Amino acid sequence: MDQSKKTMRHFYCRDVLWETFEQMANDFDCSIDYLINEAMRYYARSKNYQSSMANQRPGATSAPPMRKQAATNPPPPLPSQVRTAAPATNPPPIVQGASQGVLFLVFNNQRYPIDQDQFIIGRGSKTSDLPIKDGNISRKHAAVIRRNGTFYIKDLGSTNGIDYRGMRIDNKRIDEGDIFHICDYQLRFTYR
Repeated sequence: MDQSKKTMRHFYCRDVLWETFEQMANDFDCSIDYLINEAMRYYARSKNYQSSMANQRPGATSAPPMRKQAATNPPPPLPSQVRTAAPATNPPPIVQGASQGVLFLVFNNQRYPIDQDQFIIGRGSKTSDLPIKDGNISRKHAAVIRRNGTFYIKDLGSTNGIDYRGMRIDNKRIDEGDIFHICDYQLRFTYR
């Protein structure tokens, strides 16, 4: 099953809830479709329906909302309401290539060497080292920061945040093979 495939769905929604999502989409500079997909993904995850969705990312903003039954329960949490994980405190592993101070970011099957102290990921083509042209990505969304020879990823106050292993994080040390998600995009890091 293609987990990124989207299909037009229809559902009934309370007017006040739809107006809330319209306001949120305006405030967060993203689409209602994106917010609904994120809300559904987080709700499914909170109910432990993640086994078939473990590697699935929410769809891009072009898909219409999916079918949803009228609910008597409160709406699922949105990314901004999800608890953030504390940064890892374990010492970084000794990895071949790490002592040379070069980290590689694999994005869309391309390798980007990160050998500077700050590498910006965002929508802004002039302000980002890795520009991602998507309205759900903040102009300066995240940064890879090198401190004392160790690399960290840090959210720069973005609207949609950074996901690591299904949890929204503020910052984390980057270990070999770590995979982060920013909206629909996967960022894989390696020292090799």
